[in-house]
Amino acid sequence: MPTILIEGPYRFFFYSADRDEPPHVHVERDNCVAKFWLEPVRLQNSRGFSRAELIRVRRLVEHNDFRFLEAWHEHFDD
Repeated sequence: MPTILIEGPYRFFFYSADRDEPPHVHVERDNCVAKFWLEPVRLQNSRGFSRAELIRVRRLVEHNDFRFLEAWHEHFDD
């Protein structure tokens, strides 16, 4: 499960088994988790994050979407 970015309390990562899904990133903080699709950036699901915090996390995903897509393709493209 490669970690792509740690920003403050948030860890952004994906699972190696996610190969068959569209590009996305998972984010966690403590017991909170969320998954964002990357093309275009949109929330797929979340658990534990408040609405305000999800807005902050989404902004981080949007700001780093190029980095996340690059890491996704480096990891999954053969």
